[in-house]
Amino acid sequence: MLVNDIHSALNATAVGDILRPVSVAAVQEAVLAARAWDRPLAIAGGRHAMGGQQFGTGSDLLDMTGLARVLDFDAERGEVEAEAGIMWPALIGWLHEAQEGRPRPWGIIQKQTGADRLTLGGALSSNVHGRVLGRGPIVADVVAFTLADASGELRRCSREENTELFRLAIGGYGLFGPIVAVRLRLAPRRKMRRDVSVLTIDAVVPALEAHSDGGRGYGDFQFAIDPESEEFLYEGICSCYVPVDDATPMPETQRALSRADWESLFHLSHVDPRRASDAYTTHYLATDGQLYWSDSHQMADYHDGYHRALDARLGASSPGSEMISELYVPRRDLARFMAEVADDFRVHETPIIYGTVRLIERDDETVLTWARQPWACVVFNLHVDHTPDGIARAAAAFRRPIDRALAYGGSFYLTYHRWAMRMQVEAAYPRFVEFLREKLRHDPEERFQSDWYRHYREMFGNELVLSGEG
Repeated sequence: MLVNDIHSALNATAVGDILRPVSVAAVQEAVLAARAWDRPLAIAGGRHAMGGQQFGTGSDLLDMTGLARVLDFDAERGEVEAEAGIMWPALIGWLHEAQEGRPRPWGIIQKQTGADRLTLGGALSSNVHGRVLGRGPIVADVVAFTLADASGELRRCSREENTELFRLAIGGYGLFGPIVAVRLRLAPRRKMRRDVSVLTIDAVVPALEAHSDGGRGYGDFQFAIDPESEEFLYEGICSCYVPVDDATPMPETQRALSRADWESLFHLSHVDPRRASDAYTTHYLATDGQLYWSDSHQMADYHDGYHRALDARLGASSPGSEMISELYVPRRDLARFMAEVADDFRVHETPIIYGTVRLIERDDETVLTWARQPWACVVFNLHVDHTPDGIARAAAAFRRPIDRALAYGGSFYLTYHRWAMRMQVEAAYPRFVEFLREKLRHDPEERFQSDWYRHYREMFGNELVLSGEG
């Protein structure tokens, strides 16, 4: 059976059986069966990770999307517990329905932006973040979770119980077993006003910091993508969301981009980036002052497989897609970093389709932490032609900005691809070998595997042999 990730479609993988459990007991049975037959298991949810974390060549695939129930809601403490295969639209919809008529409802704090059909378990496994300001990754929102370990036993993990597994499995890409349930901390569901302005890159960090509001504000910056303009990676749209009085009436209709509008923007981003930037700026400036809910404004209209129609419209000679990379630099160095990357992208004619800047606060809880400092986060969506030369060019295009981020003491996100060199991984993740050793200690039979894991096990194999692991 051939499977692939949804966004980049660069991880076509031949797997064994696809298992679709609909209960926790069925997950445990799948783990025990894999152990009895000595079969490796890979764990998948929404299938949006782009580095092969959810697939393993020849492995059986444990599809967790059948576990999608809400298990508990504490309206006093502001906590919800749900099975890990639930996707954001279902969780948010359940919270809306369950709190109909409540004067002070609760809502999620953050989710990934750009797509919605992503599982709660996948969010923990990648330690994701959104556009919330003044807050760390989603580990900060996790009260506890339940995991099925390599023996099939259920382990409740929190800051007080099985603390080591808590720190390893969040951001651990499924390598310590399938997360079957998650208890998430919520925040009051607030009405928010969108404040939109055109800024240059040197003004972005102060603007976003000013809107952080102790973790209640949201915001990001979308930069210009036309390499022939002076605004390239320098000027763009800053959109911030700030709480307003709860009594403020919500309008029945507001300006919003339709599916056709988004398709037009994607097309322009590929053929006329100046027009794409201008159209995006015009739209967002027209939405200045509009009102949104703190949870639902984080939702996005993502069309699975959108690039197939775009390829046909472009008359592409080979399939294409966008690959993402996220880089982290000290906030004081953001403008210099972006100027260097702009020069690099111009020289190498790197096809950037979309990009944003956000802020993140430090995560000092997870072992494989990417948010080692309160950094500026820069997201690049680059076009990739699905040819050997196109993929090689994309890999090189991402490695160069990684080097530039590391030169400032920064880092990069492991979820999107596995094109980083060993020295880059070591510099960005000084505890990576420790992470692999802990994986082998908790799962010595390597029951839970993926192509992502195998890639890095091979990359760091000598370190594992020297330590007596592997």
